[in-house]
Amino acid sequence: MTINRRPRQGFAGLWNISFGFFGIQIGFALQNANMSRIFQSLGESVDDLAFLWIAAPLTGLIVQPIIGHYSDRTWGRFGRRRPYFFGGAVFAALALLGMPDAPALWAAAVLLWVLDASLNVSMEPFRAFVGDMLDKDQHTAGYAIQTAFIGAGAVVGSATPYLLDWLGVSNTASGGGVPDTVRLSFYGGGVVLFLAVLWTVLTTREYSPEQIAAFDDTGPVDTAAPPTPQSPAGALAWIGGGLGIGVLVAAVGLEKELYLLAALLISYGIARIVVARLHAAGRSDNLLSHIVGDFAGMPSIMKRLALVQFFTWSALFIMWIYTTPVVAQYAFGSGDPASAAYNAGGNWVGILFATYNGVAALAALFLLRPLARAIGTVRTHALCLAIGALGFLSFLFVRDAELLLLSEVAIGIAWASILAMPYAILASSLPQAKLGIYMGLFNVFVVLPQLLVATVMGTIVRHLFPTEPIWTMAFAAGVMALAAVATLRVREA
Repeated sequence: MTINRRPRQGFAGLWNISFGFFGIQIGFALQNANMSRIFQSLGESVDDLAFLWIAAPLTGLIVQPIIGHYSDRTWGRFGRRRPYFFGGAVFAALALLGMPDAPALWAAAVLLWVLDASLNVSMEPFRAFVGDMLDKDQHTAGYAIQTAFIGAGAVVGSATPYLLDWLGVSNTASGGGVPDTVRLSFYGGGVVLFLAVLWTVLTTREYSPEQIAAFDDTGPVDTAAPPTPQSPAGALAWIGGGLGIGVLVAAVGLEKELYLLAALLISYGIARIVVARLHAAGRSDNLLSHIVGDFAGMPSIMKRLALVQFFTWSALFIMWIYTTPVVAQYAFGSGDPASAAYNAGGNWVGILFATYNGVAALAALFLLRPLARAIGTVRTHALCLAIGALGFLSFLFVRDAELLLLSEVAIGIAWASILAMPYAILASSLPQAKLGIYMGLFNVFVVLPQLLVATVMGTIVRHLFPTEPIWTMAFAAGVMALAAVATLRVREA
């Protein structure tokens, strides 16, 4: 049988498909580089920062599988994925506009939750959108262009406070509040995010479910519920694991944030029991059945990549939380959030983050594809992650702020691969009819490590090195090295 092919996209088509990610990443970059700074400006201590960041990964854990499920099954006047792009962009822009004027710590934490939820609503369908719009032979190119926009957006978002300071905007605030450099950066970021996503919404036309089925020779989109795990022992094991963690926290006196991890494990075990009963009652086509069944029945390649993602994003989340206090203390000589030196360090972190994102944009365009052709996508990803581990390790020895730019070059190479290679591998290996839900479930292994870091890292810092946050970078280097090793277990299609 002759299979129809999607029209091959030129540069303009690839640009339009992913340009919205430029705005989304501006939002993530402003969040990543400045939220610890905002929290500390509102009175939070460094060893409690991880707890306040819990909202972000927990939101992604809940939102992305749900959005993936519904975007797979959505089709209407405005398309399949685009309604989610647009709705998420509206609320993310509003959160960015409100964040710097948060009157208290609790308000900033709530706005972080709204921002992260909205960014996730927009981001998840963008991953599946590339698979919808491009044939397999353009997946690597599509995700590379998307990564370039992610890098470019992150450069803009990360560097804006520094540039505003250079232009003469005040970088300190009376009474220790949020400085004007950060305030104006968030205002501008909200506007640009909305306009960038609107560009993709207005310049792309999605293929209908019937066209996609014809392209992939899959027949009608399968909406039947996936197989459900039948073993009660499996559900009880998840519940037992959660209870065990809860008992350990109570007995040993660990941080109470770990109760959240216990609750998640118990909730998943209960969800498996509920789904089994729904199936027994003939009620199989529902959101919970699809999410639980697809999670339990993930393809083997996705399971192996999941382990890679777990280690990778543990390292990244450590970096996002602790780079500002590390750079301010060790390269600028101040751990006081109200001091000019600390705020200068905070601005320099924006430049460091802009550097790794800029490197990622260039590496995605000019390094990844030729390297993958030479040694394969799996070895390319493993090599890039190993280079990133060396970048994290260098923070332990480098005390010159400008030399840290070289550390960020190494991290940028890893970041380019992280944003492109796993998704290109998956998009070419997963069933098109379930691409959204699988991409959403894949994000679980981006979110879980962040949640674990947010609940555990504060305890580690408080008890092992309360005045020496530099050692967080040693943890980041170690888990990134584990990610590189785990990558070698992945088998290319």
